[in-house]
Amino acid sequence: MKPPLLLIGQGSNDDADSAEFGRFVHRLRCRLDPSATDVSAGYLERATPRLSDSVASLVARGHHRLVTLPLTLSRVGDELPHAMALEQKKHPTLMYDSGRPLGPDPRVLAMLAERLNDAAAEMPPSPRPLELVGARTRLRAVDTLPAESLPLPIEPGETAVVLVGDGSMDPVANAEIHRVSRLFWETHAYDFMTVETAFVSLTPPGVPGGLERCRRLGAKRVIVVPYLLFAGGALERVWAQALAYVAGHPDLDIRCAEVIGDCDTLADVVIDRYEEVLQLAP
Repeated sequence: MKPPLLLIGQGSNDDADSAEFGRFVHRLRCRLDPSATDVSAGYLERATPRLSDSVASLVARGHHRLVTLPLTLSRVGDELPHAMALEQKKHPTLMYDSGRPLGPDPRVLAMLAERLNDAAAEMPPSPRPLELVGARTRLRAVDTLPAESLPLPIEPGETAVVLVGDGSMDPVANAEIHRVSRLFWETHAYDFMTVETAFVSLTPPGVPGGLERCRRLGAKRVIVVPYLLFAGGALERVWAQALAYVAGHPDLDIRCAEVIGDCDTLADVVIDRYEEVLQLAP
């Protein structure tokens, strides 16, 4: 039997994020042969199951070598190795090999392009007025003008993109998001005016700062693309910041794309990361 795959999430107090994380773990269990690979998951903080409980359960089932994989798009700092070092003190026979974060895998960039194109195509050209749709905050165009009064369609060259990462106190992790923005522009969004970088929290620029830079560059439309795996509190903050900016800039058409979300392509990336560790492990 192969070593178990232990997916590790940062953890949050948001039920939506935890639910989607759980659905994704279930998808992986369905994709991988349960007789050959045990798939488990744990959070570093603020949500259950906690990492320590998941590790204890795997050890109790006779697993003493694990493959850990951070379910994150960004660089992993010292928190995960420190947490696993504590687990090894509790379980002296425990050994583990760790996989790489998921981004910026080419398939991740392709999924971002799909979300971008969906956001660009799903709404008619009239940018005003705005309404809130559904349980979460979404920017939505409402046609109240007669057809002959609608503005001309906005071309991709007049449209900018703001790629929004989580934000970190680690400057290397933040620099990686800027690198992803450049990769995304050159590989999937080169017809657009630019791809700017913004962050949900902890470091500037925030979403309003990214939108303002696009406006000053002359964009008529800006599409906010969250560089996030699952819906939850971070996505709600992205939408809220974009909506607040829109209120003061009625002439700018601002749209918000969806997160990557639980899907088979994301599962493909995770499975490949797992197999990569198995091939490299001694």
